[in-house]
Amino acid sequence: MDFTAQRFVFRPGDEGYDEEIAGFQTGFPTRPALVVGAETTDDVLAAVAHAAEHALAVGVQATGHGLPGASEGGVLISTRRMDSVTVDAAARTATVGAGARWGQVVAAAAPHGLAPLNGSAPSVGAVSYTLGGGLGILARTFGYAADHVRSLDVVTADGTARHVTADSDPELFWGLLGGGAALGVVTRLEIGLVPVARLYGGAVTFDGATTDPATLLRGYEEWTRTLPEELTSSLAAVVCPDLPQLPPHLRGRYLISVRVAFTGPAAEGERLVAPLRALGPAESDTLREMPYTESPAIHSDPDSPHAYYGDNVMLSGLDADAAGELLALTGPDADAMHVVQLNHLGGALSRPAPNAVPFREAGWLVRLLTPMQGIDVAGARKLHARAFAHVAGETLGRSLNFAFGGADRPEGLYDADTRKRLAELKAAYDPANLFRRNYGVTRSDGAAD
Repeated sequence: MDFTAQRFVFRPGDEGYDEEIAGFQTGFPTRPALVVGAETTDDVLAAVAHAAEHALAVGVQATGHGLPGASEGGVLISTRRMDSVTVDAAARTATVGAGARWGQVVAAAAPHGLAPLNGSAPSVGAVSYTLGGGLGILARTFGYAADHVRSLDVVTADGTARHVTADSDPELFWGLLGGGAALGVVTRLEIGLVPVARLYGGAVTFDGATTDPATLLRGYEEWTRTLPEELTSSLAAVVCPDLPQLPPHLRGRYLISVRVAFTGPAAEGERLVAPLRALGPAESDTLREMPYTESPAIHSDPDSPHAYYGDNVMLSGLDADAAGELLALTGPDADAMHVVQLNHLGGALSRPAPNAVPFREAGWLVRLLTPMQGIDVAGARKLHARAFAHVAGETLGRSLNFAFGGADRPEGLYDADTRKRLAELKAAYDPANLFRRNYGVTRSDGAAD
């Protein structure tokens, strides 16, 4: 396949190559033999055809928060230029290109009093996030982002551009949503929007040196038991590094924050969070009514590229004592910095939908992220295994969205029935395994891809 007529094609050593493959995650660099900066679906078709002709693996990267799959020595399709976003206010939908970031979608929907089911970081790619399921800040109220997809445009391994809906191709539609990037290159999504223009949200942060972390965790778990579906929350614990980039009052401190997003009236939100505020003296309290466009302030996720390894487990329930031991292992006495997050699930997340997002019965998600400073991947994996062992009795599996580097370990990403069904789709749409990123899906003959 001749790419000489295309504007954004790079090989190792070309000017612009390193910039094109750079992303938010810097801990797992790859060196594709060919990088195609796609502007149109035709560019994607050409890249996939070239890879198929030469039996090369295909990876896809939008923003680089996740990993592009097995593109080392193969073909990387960069979709960041395909970032169009259009909103149909009457239909309450948005059409989102493969490279669009959630911040763009939020900004486009807001003037119409609408919002997407986005995550906490506005720089995350909307399409890749949704293909992994999409656990957002309003998740208990509206479910997974994948639950709100109306249609997908996808290029499959046979070089076909398909428009897929639940009616036109229910099985492929099911597998693309939750199956990640193993079945093709999704170039566009049509998603449903929700009528949310403002919310009550923010974070209450406690000092882990003056308020017992185990007591905070136990109080938080008890608080969640009676919450309505309109309130989605998470708890995060981190020892802030002693770095000049941080304000002096944060450096080296162990902080535990409960983040809240409530779609009901602010007065009701104040009433609901009163028991949370009573858990101890707050280091800071940012809970307030805000326009939805300011919702990234709830989590204040970092926006600078860095190296990190992350993994997670989905739990049927939360044993506060066991989770407390996990906190202790990853807290101030740990050998490396770790960020722990507990997401309260349930509500609309537990409802069935025509997609492959698994473990809907889970009540909790426990995430562990380790910046790769002073620790290597093997050390991070070892620590994660020790930490997750404390909650093994309640573990159902893992979430694809939050396997930040941990996607190299495919165990537990799907239940047995979902894995078998995805394997059948893989055999039908990508028998040569062009898209190597399959997260433990096996071929129909039982061999691992």
